[in-house]
Amino acid sequence: MANILVVDDAAFMRLMLKEILTKGGHHVIGEAANGVEAIKKYSELKPDLVTMDITMPVLEGVDALIQIKQVDPNAKIIMCSAMGQQLMVVKAIKAGAKDFIVKPFQPDRVLEAIKKLLASTSR
Repeated sequence: MANILVVDDAAFMRLMLKEILTKGGHHVIGEAANGVEAIKKYSELKPDLVTMDITMPVLEGVDALIQIKQVDPNAKIIMCSAMGQQLMVVKAIKAGAKDFIVKPFQPDRVLEAIKKLLASTSR
């Protein structure tokens, strides 16, 4: 079980992810609707893991990822992207994202990405 911060500008996407994560036994400790909120909430809540949308207003997901990584180089961030955002996904992985999941979310894929990431860091 992990404490997770869910970041997406679409409230229904946050709700969908929250449902998947909660059913998977995880605890959603916070939500953010843009990159600026994500950085603030990350510092406040210190989650085990973050799901971060790539395309958001105010501050894009990749930029928020970079800033969070500067504060905490060990931050575990999984990017969420719509189909056709491969270039942004590559940029995010290069910037330190640990994985990415594609929208619309497949519950099994979401939980598998989280399980894999938590297993790789608990050794």
